[in-house]
Amino acid sequence: MIAKLSLENILFLDIETVPQQESFDLLDPIDQHLYADKTKYQRKEEFSPAEFYDRAGIWAEFGKIVCISVGYFVNRDKKQFRTRSFVGEEKELLEEFSSLLKEHFSSRNNLLCAHNGKEFDFPYIARRMIITGVEIPEKLNLFGKKPWEVPHIDTMELWKFGDYKHYTSLKLLTRILGIPSPKDDIDGSQVRDVFYLENDVQRIANYCEKDVVAVAQIVLKLRKESILTDEQIISK
Repeated sequence: MIAKLSLENILFLDIETVPQQESFDLLDPIDQHLYADKTKYQRKEEFSPAEFYDRAGIWAEFGKIVCISVGYFVNRDKKQFRTRSFVGEEKELLEEFSSLLKEHFSSRNNLLCAHNGKEFDFPYIARRMIITGVEIPEKLNLFGKKPWEVPHIDTMELWKFGDYKHYTSLKLLTRILGIPSPKDDIDGSQVRDVFYLENDVQRIANYCEKDVVAVAQIVLKLRKESILTDEQIISK
């Protein structure tokens, strides 16, 4: 199935998220209570809600998107891959990303691809769009769609081969497939500090784009094709 898809029809993407506030103390008391309730099973009794707040970015209700990076093939013969990142105020970057989908990836044949995208990236983006008042583009609006009509590819799902209890991180999958690691600078656990303490959104964007490239490389591997070289990757 994956070998029959046209690579030019796929938009590869990844998102980076952080907690809504820099610290738990900055939350409204009502939100503090709701966060404590939301995370009580994950925290158990090992951490207080405040101690667990650095992980708030994984929930769309308590986090926000600080970067969406995308990548797409622009020259099939030369196998050129272009990357681009949306950063800034969340609503603004969501609107820009939505415009990209509507203007360039709205065709019936277009697909979105991410690692663990069906469980994280795609629903997270849709939820944050609702919260920030951005219209959800067709490619993310799954209401009424049958499973085979959902225009999403998930490289983690492809690697599962039907084993629904299996989880493989992007870092592990690139390692075993012989793909350069995208985690050569920071990883997801450090994004919060880079954003709030270093105020370095460009570093986050660079990291996010590397993840996008890694997802595209995995698809190439699954298609038994050669992976991209540095010269074939173009950052916009």
